[in-house]
Amino acid sequence: MMRDLIKRVPADLPVLIAGPTASGKSALALALAQAQGGQIVNADASQVYDCWRVLTARPSAEEEAQAKHALYGHLPYDAPYSTGHWLREVTPLLSGPRPIIVGGTGLYFSALTQGLADIPATPPEVRAEADALSLTQMRGDLDDATAQRIDLANRARVQRAWEVQRATGRPLAHWQDDTAPPILAPGSFTGIVLDSPKEWLTPRIEHRFDLMLRGGALDEARAMQDRFDPVLPACRAIGVTEAMGVLSGTLSHDDAVASATIATRQYAKRQRTWFRARMPDWRRIASQDLASG
Repeated sequence: MMRDLIKRVPADLPVLIAGPTASGKSALALALAQAQGGQIVNADASQVYDCWRVLTARPSAEEEAQAKHALYGHLPYDAPYSTGHWLREVTPLLSGPRPIIVGGTGLYFSALTQGLADIPATPPEVRAEADALSLTQMRGDLDDATAQRIDLANRARVQRAWEVQRATGRPLAHWQDDTAPPILAPGSFTGIVLDSPKEWLTPRIEHRFDLMLRGGALDEARAMQDRFDPVLPACRAIGVTEAMGVLSGTLSHDDAVASATIATRQYAKRQRTWFRARMPDWRRIASQDLASG
């Protein structure tokens, strides 16, 4: 199935591969790069930070040696980074080797293919005010139109919307309605979404986090213990809190795996919902079919 899919992917267009966590996106991207050439470009908000390779399932050093990779682990843990930052970094890469853009951050793909509003930067004092609020408090301040467009369980998305409204006096939805044309227009790229049924994906998620804890995740967490700040986007990556809990003795290995599995499963469900709503015209591929061939 993997070989058949690759044969049907045009080699002269950018390829965008989206899918829930642990669905096999990176394996498909690497297979495409090896078969057709091109550069693999990260579209995952957690994989941009240099402190987490194992915990965010970034490509290994061996995988990176097999094809060109970009925008992976290139930022320090405390660097500010937004969808706008990512869009500015990915745009010049579209003019280089054929990009194979892969990840699970739906907002990145939407910004690239549907456009991104030109919203002013958030003042530090507004960011500090938002950091002190709970997710529930911020959600309660959002307008209905904005609330219907974002993942209300994702603190980073809710906080971004709250900050925009607070800093500019205009809801995020109003800014989005004034969005400029997209950088990649329909027809100028190949869009692929990996469909992963819950019953197939959940065992993979559980097994993967168990392997992470046994294969270097605790070393990554230990190196970050004195800098860990749950407010920072880098420290909100799923599994970070659980790994820190194992180190501190507040969580057993099995409890950490169970907790991270639940959080990842919930995140994967939100990702599937986003991809269905925002990428209706992208080609759907069953992850289990790729894994079997």
